[in-house]
Order: sequence, then C-alpha cells, then structure tokens
Amino acid sequence: MTVTAAYRQWALAVAVVLLAAAIWMPGVRLMRDRFDYVVTFDITQSMNVEDVLVEGVRTSRLVYAREAMRRALRRMPCGSKVGWSVFTGTRSLLLLEPIEVCEHYDALTTSLDGIDGRMRWANASRIANGGLFSAIRQAKQMGDDVAVVFMTDGQEAPPRPLSDTSMLGITPGEVRGWLMGVGGDQPAPIPKTDSDGRPAGFWLATDVVQTSAMSSAQRGGVSHEELSALRDGYLKTLGGQTGLEYRALSTQKALGDALLDSRFAKRVGSTVDVRWCAALGALVALVVVFLPDFRGARVVPRR
Repeated sequence: MTVTAAYRQWALAVAVVLLAAAIWMPGVRLMRDRFDYVVTFDITQSMNVEDVLVEGVRTSRLVYAREAMRRALRRMPCGSKVGWSVFTGTRSLLLLEPIEVCEHYDALTTSLDGIDGRMRWANASRIANGGLFSAIRQAKQMGDDVAVVFMTDGQEAPPRPLSDTSMLGITPGEVRGWLMGVGGDQPAPIPKTDSDGRPAGFWLATDVVQTSAMSSAQRGGVSHEELSALRDGYLKTLGGQTGLEYRALSTQKALGDALLDSRFAKRVGSTVDVRWCAALGALVALVVVFLPDFRGARVVPRR
C-alpha cells in the first residue's frame, strides 16, 4: 500500500466518524448572558422636536430614539428578549411582548419602524404618574425579572406642580431598568400635528397650560411650556424616585451600552448546536480522500 493510499484510508475513516458525530452529537451546554427588556417610547408631540443628529442630519427625538434602539438590537446576544410599548396621555400601552432578538430580529425592526406620533391617542403627557407608572406595572406583571427602558424628553403636559412629588404605588427598585433622556439642551418650539399626523404649525404659549404663578416664582422665571428641551434634572429625580437608572442619550451608542450593562444580565445556560463543526471536518476529510494525486504526474514536452 502506498503512502497516498494509506492517507486516503485514514481520511475516509475520519470522515465516517465525523459524519456520525454530525448526526448524533448532542448540543454543548454553555453559560451566557441574557437581557430582557420592554422598551417604551414617548410618542407625545414634544418628541417631534428636531434638535438631535443622526449621522449628521438633524432629526426628531423619536426618530433618534428609534435609531438608537435599532443599533442596540444588533449588539444584543441571542437569547435576549425585547418588546415594544408606547406612551402618551396618561398611560403606556404594550404593543409587543418581549420576544427573542435573533429569531425575531426582522419582526422587531419592522415593528420598530412603525412606531411614530400618529399612534398618539391623547395630547397630554403625564410621565410620572401615568406613563412611567404603567410601564413599570406592565413589566412587573410580565414577571421573570423583565426590565424597563423608558425613553422620553421629560416634558409633562400639563406641567406637573413642583409641590407634587408623589409616585403612585411604586416601590423604588421593585422593577429595574433605565430612564433614557432624549433631546437637546436648548428650548425649541414644539411642532403641532392634527389627528391624522399632518403638520399644523407649532404650539403657541396661548395653546398650552403654563405652570402656576407660584411654580414660576419657585423656578425663578416665567414658564414657557410651548418650548421643549431635555428635562435632565427632572428625569434624574424620577429615576431616584422609581429606582431606575438614568442616562441621557447623548450618543447613539449610549443606549446599547446601557442595555448591555452587566447589572441587568441574567446568567443562563443554553444548548449550542456544534454539529456543524463535525460536518465541516467531515467535508475536509472527504476532500482529502478524493483529491487527485499530482505527485506522480509528469509534464511531457511536445516534439
């Protein structure tokens, strides 16, 4: 038996063993991090203010939040689950319960694209005792330690009195998660839209409820609720009252960094299918078996 024939016999034996492994090999149990979130988007009209940039283009706060979420989805490990919720008026409404991010990636991104201000069912914006309260409650009802992500500019409409520091039925820390602030730091006019979502100018000072005279005195100036900027300090206060972490969405990457924070990870075991490795090895071995032997070939010159 030649050396080449012996190599081919060994390669054939290896291929048979690897093919058998590719058929009957059990999965390998690995430990990995998993994250489960229900993400709530503020879809009130102040989120239509265009004072943030996506790839150098000025865009609305809501579009900015959606794009940050899209980028965060790409970074989340398989096994994690994400769902969507929207806030306007006095409550957050669950649109999609958390689903696995790899298997349902297309469904998540397509449904994310559909979230916009035209879904709004009210012009009010009761964040503390409305949207945030109901977002925390719905996450708690889901169980399994689902965390909250609430993305908002922090503008309440009508404005919340400074004396009102109550949080309805929320025990700080009972649900974990993030309060993400979206928007610029300079007050800007709020676009007005009609019931069909068509532009209708901007909100004027006479169109909206302003803070009371006492509240204005406490603020040290006249109220201008027809203008909107990120209410950073207010959202930090709400974070402290609810036990949620607060972070301003200053970059698109910031949301993904927050969602992958190890404090929110669940260390779970998962079975990984590694049969493809055996199948690939068998393919390489079969290539060796049937590879022509060129070592004995001679080039015969033409006469």
